[in-house]
Order: sequence, then C-alpha cells, then structure tokens
Amino acid sequence: MNLLIVGATGTLGRQVVRRALDEGHSVRCFVRSLRKAAFLKEWGAELIQGDLLDPQSLTSALADVTAVIDAATTRATDSLSMRQVDWDGKVALIQAAKAAGVERFIFFSILDAEQYPHVPLMDIKRCTEQFLAESGLNYTILRPCGFMQGLIGQYAIPTLEKQSIWVMGDSSPTAYMDTQDIARFAVAALQRSETENRSFPVVGPRAWGSYEIIRLCERLSGREAKTSRMPIGLLRTIQKTARLFKWGQNTADRLAFTEVIASGKPLNAPMEETYAAFGIDPGEITTLENYMQEYFSRIMKKLKELEYERERAKEKARIKRSPFKSAAAERAATTKASSKKE
Repeated sequence: MNLLIVGATGTLGRQVVRRALDEGHSVRCFVRSLRKAAFLKEWGAELIQGDLLDPQSLTSALADVTAVIDAATTRATDSLSMRQVDWDGKVALIQAAKAAGVERFIFFSILDAEQYPHVPLMDIKRCTEQFLAESGLNYTILRPCGFMQGLIGQYAIPTLEKQSIWVMGDSSPTAYMDTQDIARFAVAALQRSETENRSFPVVGPRAWGSYEIIRLCERLSGREAKTSRMPIGLLRTIQKTARLFKWGQNTADRLAFTEVIASGKPLNAPMEETYAAFGIDPGEITTLENYMQEYFSRIMKKLKELEYERERAKEKARIKRSPFKSAAAERAATTKASSKKE
C-alpha cells in the first residue's frame, strides 16, 4: 500500500514508519521539519513537508495515497495549541483524505476518552473519533493508554541516578504497551477486514501502579529508588496559573490529563477481541517486566564498561604522574624476582 503517516517523528509515529517499511509498504511521511525527519528518509521513507492547517500541503501529501495512519498530537512545547493540532488539524486531514479517495484511515485515540469530557485532550480525541466515524471513510480507531518508552525517563533513569521519582498517591494503574507492538496493530489493520469501521483498545498485558514499577526498577537495578509525593492540589494550581498565559496553554491542557491519572481508576481493558480481529498472538506482545529487564541489562552493562574505563584512566594517570616511583617499583620487583631465583 501507499501510506501517508502523520506524526511520523514522534515516539509512536516512528515505530509505525519502521513497521510499515519492514512489511514492504511504500511510506510517505507528512512532517513540519525536514531536518528533524531526516532519519526517516535514511530508513527509506519519502518526506513531504507541510502543515495540517495548510489545505494545499495536505492535498499534495495525499496524492496517490491508499491509506493514512494518523499518530500526530501536539506537544507541550509546540507553538500551535492543542485545539489547532488535535482538532482543527485532524478535521482538515480527515476531510482531505475523504476528498482524495483514501481507502483506509487509522487513527490513534486514547482509552476511555469519552469518560473525561472535562479533560481537553480526552474530549478532543472523543470528538475526533465521532467526526471520523461520520466522515464516510473506512476507518479503524486504536485506543492505547500509555507507552512503555515513557517509563524510562519517569522511573528507570531517576532510579539509576538517585533522583526523585514523583508520584501521586492514588495514581491509576495503567496497562502500558511497547510502541513497537502498538505499531504492529496499526499496520496489521490495513489488511484485516475485521478491523474496518471499528474501535479497539490496544493495551498491555496488565495494569501497573507507580509503586509496582518503582519496585521493579529497584529489583532490576539493584539500587534503591528515591520517591517524592506530588500533591494533586499543587498540580491543579500550576495548571490554573499556566492557563493565564498564552505560552502556557499547551502545558495547562497537558496538566489537565493528571486528572485522569489521579482518578485511581485503572486504565485497562480486555484485549481478547482485539487480538482476534488483528490476528496477533498475545504471547508475542512485550511485557513490562521484559521491557524493563532488557533496558536495565543494557544500561548496567554499559555502566560497568564505563566504570572499568574510568579505573583504567585513573591508573594510567597515576603512573604518568609518578614516573620515577614507577621505575623504582619496577626495579624493586626485578630485584625481588632475582632474589627468589638465587
């Protein structure tokens, strides 16, 4: 298939690109910065520069495209607002795809979006799902709830560097999934009629609470984690303050998502129907234990290598600083050896 992947430079989007290329699809990536997306071109993807809010660039990007996989979302540091990217931009993309005669449209939403209408990102995702379903396009909606990749910076690295891990007391257990596995579902949907015009949860084998993940990191690293409790009231205050400034709107909207995490309600869902529809064996999905085990195995090996190199460098520096002592030590060792022979 000729694919257009939107949000291709993101944590999830790049895995979708990699998976699609590996399975032999022709991949075109719709990006705002050609420089930041250069690695995708090296992989074999075609790059086309544009903006979701620019109708002309959308028309060019969608020429001869069979299917669209939309993994784009705004970041807290973006100059555009969440509403501009995640609503106005997505509406424009869906309408342009319909006009271009695109055969399939794969959209990434969020699990349980309909249950949090007061959270901006969740409400926008819910509205986009509804708009897509009513567009007349042949669609598939995937609803993940958390990426394992995000846990490295949140838990693993602070554990290794003895930095604070910030947690909320009653945070919601979350069924994280490896983005490589999520990408697998997205690309599989293109060939599976069972997935057409339907929505599916795409979540990991089980939900993990914050303290469970911390204990896992401690066990795998052999180090004790330092935890600090983040009061939900403080986050709400920061959110309200950020909303007072134009530059803080995206940050405020993102912080509103903490209401979902602090609800205490597990972010999880049954996956039997999803596995059956996509033809994927659940035994092939990465578990959080295995994901973190692989990370810590690599990083601990690297740390040992660095420690060995540092010790070697110290020894070389010591010898270099004391050449006469070293020579004397060498003569003493030679004399001692000669004495033993006699």
